[in-house]
Amino acid sequence: MAIGSTIITFEVQLADTDRGVYEDYSLRVAQHPSETDAYMLTRVLAHALEHAEGIDFGGGISQAEEPAVLVRDLTGSVTAWIEVGAPDAERLHRGSRLAERTVVYTHRDAAKVIAAWAGKRIHRSDEIKVFSFDPGFIEQATPQLERRNTCSITVTERMLYLDLNGTMLASAVHEHSLS
Repeated sequence: MAIGSTIITFEVQLADTDRGVYEDYSLRVAQHPSETDAYMLTRVLAHALEHAEGIDFGGGISQAEEPAVLVRDLTGSVTAWIEVGAPDAERLHRGSRLAERTVVYTHRDAAKVIAAWAGKRIHRSDEIKVFSFDPGFIEQATPQLERRNTCSITVTERMLYLDLNGTMLASAVHEHSLS
């Protein structure tokens, strides 16, 4: 018998002063057994940092044609393709062709992630942004994860302040270009 996903819940208080987004919402995240806590937490942070009407998690392992997070407009068209981790160049190429905006949030070394795409064909690569966090930030946050989580996420001047289950952490949100 195959092992199913674990459902992790987050009660989120988001205050993104950079974008003027203030929301309280609940997230139910299906964590596949092969998905690391670091990847899952990066997905949750990407969801918060890109929070907009129509945002949702992609289909995951069962829907390989979708990114980790996406934003759809009222017609169902994908307006933002949001990858997590270190997607291959082909996924970025496809996402950039389908969506108005394509971004990557990574919990890995951004320079190494970007270097893997060098010389590969990626549609509108000059418009794709990669966002990363301070070294060790995700690794410090993952031990705080529980099945039910409360988190407060505040963003101001591209500084991310995360209160996860009573533990306060902070990181800059670094922006990198492919070019």
